[in-house]
Amino acid sequence: MGELLAKIGWYLQYPFVRYALVVGVLIALCSSLLGVTLVLKRFSFIGDGLSHTAFGAIAIASVLNLQNDMIFVLPATILCAVLLLRTGKNTKIQGDAAVAMISVGALAIGYLLMHAFSTSSNLSGDVCSTLFGSTSILTLTRTEVWLCIILSILVVGFFVLFYHKIFAVTFDEDFAKAIGVNTGAYNLLIAVIIAIIIVLAMNLAGSLLVSALVIFPALSAMQVLKSFCSVTVCSAILSVCCALAGMLLSILAGTPVGATVVAVDIAAFIVFHLAGRILAR
Repeated sequence: MGELLAKIGWYLQYPFVRYALVVGVLIALCSSLLGVTLVLKRFSFIGDGLSHTAFGAIAIASVLNLQNDMIFVLPATILCAVLLLRTGKNTKIQGDAAVAMISVGALAIGYLLMHAFSTSSNLSGDVCSTLFGSTSILTLTRTEVWLCIILSILVVGFFVLFYHKIFAVTFDEDFAKAIGVNTGAYNLLIAVIIAIIIVLAMNLAGSLLVSALVIFPALSAMQVLKSFCSVTVCSAILSVCCALAGMLLSILAGTPVGATVVAVDIAAFIVFHLAGRILAR
């Protein structure tokens, strides 16, 4: 045990490892806060749709040779979130169909662009790292870390400031509308915040695994707790712990960061599910 702690301490002396841990914890915290809302509103699939859109935006940014792809990827993903919200209310195109249509289309177009205009000699490696995550979180610059910190503060501030409105919109949107809450505006804000979280989390888990960071902590907390507040707090704590454990395990074992974090989330879900069944008895 002492040797393991010494090895972790040796890694922590490098700034890029500390940056990665800070960003990973912030991403996990932000993902878990709105994960409960998405699960309860049955919007879990929106994470997949937006992450696939972000993949397409990354492909376009690479074709355009943008030095900082965030200035293109973030607005494009937010625009897609707004379109998903609007299109999902269309009687001819239901919400799940809109998510499938936009996500699959963006994934296909993104890969097509990367294949047609790629300047890399390892196209399959680039695509695989974008889809499943890579070591890019270990190469973050100080500017990217500060950008993540600022956006995370905005996300947490939004959730705390509008907690009661989010609670009302999550559980009974019709009643919230009847008492004067602008449910459309809050749904739009939730979609925009989720888009920001997805873009931030792609550095950690890639576009195919990122929705797991949003869904698993919320589902795990729901196995043993019942109230919205307790589930949200438990989800946030669990998400941060799983992210830290997964990243440290990945660094020590040399495994893919995103897949390792998701594997730890899955293990936590199994433990909480068993605990919930025991408590129910």
